[in-house]
Amino acid sequence: MKLIRFGEIDNEKPGILLDNDTRLDVSSFVEDYNEDFFANEGILKLKNWLKKNKDVCPIIIDSVRIGPPIARPSKIVCVGLNYAQHAAESGMDIPEEPVLFFKASSAIVGPYDPVIIPMNSSKTDWEVELAIVIEKKASYVSKDDALDYVAGYMLHNDISEREFQLERSGQWVKGKSCDSFAPLGPFLATRDEIENPNNLRLWLKLNGETMQNSCTSDFIFNVEYVVSYISQYMSLLPGDVISTGTPFGVGLGLNPAKYLKDGDVMELGIEKLGASRQICKKYGN
Repeated sequence: MKLIRFGEIDNEKPGILLDNDTRLDVSSFVEDYNEDFFANEGILKLKNWLKKNKDVCPIIIDSVRIGPPIARPSKIVCVGLNYAQHAAESGMDIPEEPVLFFKASSAIVGPYDPVIIPMNSSKTDWEVELAIVIEKKASYVSKDDALDYVAGYMLHNDISEREFQLERSGQWVKGKSCDSFAPLGPFLATRDEIENPNNLRLWLKLNGETMQNSCTSDFIFNVEYVVSYISQYMSLLPGDVISTGTPFGVGLGLNPAKYLKDGDVMELGIEKLGASRQICKKYGN
């Protein structure tokens, strides 16, 4: 299944996206795609419910806003420098273990919502990433069992303010957590929809120019590895998000560096996970 959420900001309802692009409202069955939903076999229960009730679900008209595919999770755990060429363009060594940092869940917005360039920002950057959503509590999980803990996958634009991230005490979370810095979606593809998450093409265009074009086969640490690795240091809860890193082609790595400005348009996508589009707006405009 492809899970979506729709409606006004902070008042989204759950829906599904069919293969023919029809969008159905399933809020009569489930309140939201949140921790309780994932923890209580919500995906399986929804799938079974739809077998009998799909034809009576209201259709969501095209003009309705699409929000992030999941409700605000307990945490977003990000993996830095997970593509060798991106590490090189960032001037950093290939890590021997995954580099982890948090991104505030308050940064989450929908796939077509604007990205707000923060006050005092001069180095806001783009990063297309594959995001993993956890289905059940994961603690000390082995690599062999890691995919059993995955609910599904979605597109994430890991927006980053490089001065905040790298030049102000080197605290990455400050450059990753500004409001609107985590556009998610357009949908969450459940695990059965994606045969191999470690072999998906991903790309990003800025104002129509391709900036990133790679494949998750270039991961340094693949999906199974990062789920298992993170679970050795913290419990991953149902609905939690792991963002797996970005490939070569961010603004920081260009010569000269290039950063987002008011009016810029980012378009990005991942094979089998759809595409999103965000317009940049300067704070206060």
